[in-house]
Amino acid sequence: MGEFEFDVFLCHNSQDKPAVIEIANQLKANNINPWLDKWHLRPGSSWQDSLEDQIDQIRTAAVFVGNSGLGPWQIEEIKAFLRAFVNRKCPVIPVLLPNAPKEPKLPVFLQGLMWVDFREHDPEPLGQLIWGITGIKPDSPPLIRKKPPEEEKNKSSYQLKTFLFQTAQINNNGTEIKRITKNANYFGEDLGDDVTLEMVAIPGGTFIMGSPENEEGYHSSESPQHEVTVPPFFMGKYPVTQQQWRVVAALEKVNIDLKSDPSRFKGDNLPVERVSWNDAQEFCARLSRMANKTYRLPSEAEWEYACRGGTTTPFYCGETISTDLANYHGNYTYGQGQKGEYREKTTKVGIFPANPFGLYDMCGNVWEWCEDGLHENYINAPTDGSAWTSLSTEYMLLRGGSWYSGAWLCRAADRYWRSRDYRHDLYGFRVVSSFRTW
Repeated sequence: MGEFEFDVFLCHNSQDKPAVIEIANQLKANNINPWLDKWHLRPGSSWQDSLEDQIDQIRTAAVFVGNSGLGPWQIEEIKAFLRAFVNRKCPVIPVLLPNAPKEPKLPVFLQGLMWVDFREHDPEPLGQLIWGITGIKPDSPPLIRKKPPEEEKNKSSYQLKTFLFQTAQINNNGTEIKRITKNANYFGEDLGDDVTLEMVAIPGGTFIMGSPENEEGYHSSESPQHEVTVPPFFMGKYPVTQQQWRVVAALEKVNIDLKSDPSRFKGDNLPVERVSWNDAQEFCARLSRMANKTYRLPSEAEWEYACRGGTTTPFYCGETISTDLANYHGNYTYGQGQKGEYREKTTKVGIFPANPFGLYDMCGNVWEWCEDGLHENYINAPTDGSAWTSLSTEYMLLRGGSWYSGAWLCRAADRYWRSRDYRHDLYGFRVVSSFRTW
């Protein structure tokens, strides 16, 4: 498009990155070259230096506003660079994302500008954005990029059903439990041999990850608390069972061999254990190939978000927990809670109430491997729900506690780690599958 290397600088809140990336892909499909930090910012480099080097090679700027408003880095970009676009008399285009509030707050110098509104369909917003970038009003509808085959394949086989479940709330001293009936959507993945993997639809949302320093059982690795926006995804209703493991372990090898029956405690509907992070990755690879759908381990953020189920207390059920609600070492209490049963082994999945999202055994039974590597705290952690894999580490994260754990280790915020090849009868996993709603 002329003498400029890039057609538009995409200024956005990191919490809106999934939606902005999709719009960037749509622009590329229409022969427009956007500058996006995820694509053009070299790891280890300063975003200020990179933009200073390239700002004269960018034709226009678009400022995206979503439900979370302007992010702190976005505000810094506005202060440092967007005024340079204005001074050069280059267009600066306010863009309202589909989740933007009814009356969005815009910087003063943007308030008098015509915005592009992705909350509306008339006029067509992508065409409006292209007009703002190029100065040429499209005489035909813009090309809408088709979903990549991976996304289409994932979406095509979703046949959602609804199930009823009971969740629970417990009073602070653990003497009264209230059971509440709810419903959620799910789909079933046919693994063969009359074995099904049930995947629950987890709605996207924003939550506070980590724990406050005054929470009983707190560890410094759970700080600082930070806001994370998690896109929607599917998560296994239960930890992977031994029956499910056997079926997938019998599939053709992708990278490493898998034992068909690794667990100490035997039973089709018991969670598989004595599996390493590497084993779980191989399971996901075989399952993905068989199902023609991407399965993987959850990110830590996805796991904690799903475990909390919209709650902010140490456990989904309240300020304490009971062995009537989970399988953990009942001799160890939490808060004002009561001592309970110590079962000394795993229990069948699904025998305790589910959490508010319809997920079972998120507290206790087996620790669950996550995708993330070990970081000693949450400083500079991702805020978009993605796994934190930027460091090469031997140690990988586990969540949820186990049948052997004290109650404090079953908190939603608790973090544990082991080497990626470590196996123990305390460790299992559940899988997730991502999807998008744009």
